[in-house]
Amino acid sequence: MSRVDTAWLRMDTEANLMMIVGVWSIRPRITLGQLRERVAGRLLQYPRFRQKVEQDALLGAKWVADPDFDIARHVVASALQPTRGRGAEAMQAALRERVAGLCSRPLDPAHPLWQFQLVEDMGDGSSALICRIHHCIADGIALIAVLLSMTDGGKAPPRRAQRPEPDEGDWLLDAFLRPMTNMTVKAIGMTGKGVARGIDVAMSGVTPVDSSLEMARLGAQAVSDVAAFALMPDDSPTRLKGKPGPAKTVAWDGSLRLADVKAVGRALGASVNDVLLACAAGAIGRYLADKGEDPAGKEIRAMVPVNLRPLEQAWKLGNRFGLVPLVLPIGIANPVERLFAVRARMSELKGSFQPVMAFGLLSVAGLLIKPVQHAMLNVFARKTTAVMTNVPGPAEALKFCGATVEKVMFWVPQSGDIGLGLSILTYAGGVQFGLITDAGLCPDPEAIVANFAPEFEKLLLLSLMMPWEA
Repeated sequence: MSRVDTAWLRMDTEANLMMIVGVWSIRPRITLGQLRERVAGRLLQYPRFRQKVEQDALLGAKWVADPDFDIARHVVASALQPTRGRGAEAMQAALRERVAGLCSRPLDPAHPLWQFQLVEDMGDGSSALICRIHHCIADGIALIAVLLSMTDGGKAPPRRAQRPEPDEGDWLLDAFLRPMTNMTVKAIGMTGKGVARGIDVAMSGVTPVDSSLEMARLGAQAVSDVAAFALMPDDSPTRLKGKPGPAKTVAWDGSLRLADVKAVGRALGASVNDVLLACAAGAIGRYLADKGEDPAGKEIRAMVPVNLRPLEQAWKLGNRFGLVPLVLPIGIANPVERLFAVRARMSELKGSFQPVMAFGLLSVAGLLIKPVQHAMLNVFARKTTAVMTNVPGPAEALKFCGATVEKVMFWVPQSGDIGLGLSILTYAGGVQFGLITDAGLCPDPEAIVANFAPEFEKLLLLSLMMPWEA
């Protein structure tokens, strides 16, 4: 197992489990037999989903085939029993409670670290598929590729070459954690796909390094990088920041149309991502104000993942992303001013070395014993209120076992003492917001989610009031 994946494996705590949890809403409903047949024929083409983890105190972790693999253990039926009322709303409330409970329930470490639960009948002719996959298997971009391969007409993963692939630890050390070479500087200077391809080029020319020199260099670089993060100013104190517990609660909303978001972005000279993040900042600020907490002048920091691999290689699984700290201006009441502030801060992050530095820190953490790793990674948590991710999904609705996947939602895990996770997914012309919170710090995430649409409507109204071109 790569060092970065090992870091994610060891990042589990009682308060925060490193699982990516998602829900598909499928209409018309499907059966457990159909689901197991599809998983066996498509998902299990990826060997990783038949493998469990073996850990060693000295050597780290490795993937090994599970001799007792049983698909019936990983793809199971589930029934919802609403406790309040009847009908579709009661079933949706029960589904939220089930998802929240599963976010706090560890996967069985004796077997592959994933599970699908199928609610065959949601009472309205649809099914709900709940997916739980440990972050050590793959990041969000890779899992999107995996789940797409399971849909009707999805492409199977390419056949792996027989020759061994370069060790992730070696290329990381040789290309990024040593004094930077010209090639590395060039790679860092790129953004988006350029960063991914620059790193991919760096991977191809590595040479092994002596392990003792490696550890010495790791230690020196780790101290330097952690110091850089430690110098970041603290977040503004809010009710959303504190010591989380194991209980979680979730909420979601899919009322925004992507075409509308794009139109507002064009009118105001901002990207879709800028608009959505500005709405998120406004929604959180409104929530705090409703709770009697004045957000004026306050800012919170969200760790935002940045993809560091070519998208065509997502099928290889594993984690290949960095993190950038984005300051969200929750205290700016004017929606346009808030949008421009978000746009300016996103521009400052372009070309930054921070994603690669964070990736390096995670690799270093994967080598350390768990208490030291947690101490290092809590540097992120002390400076951060939320984890926020924005994943582009398919533009058209997917088909699965002949049925239509109407909605796709997922919840990003939080590490250390972070108690808030916001996930944004564009899918089939819509924008899906998913929010997971610590039940003690924020017991009502639906109140935050309910603010997204009103915050967007403010931007939409102001866009319509702008002068029209002749």
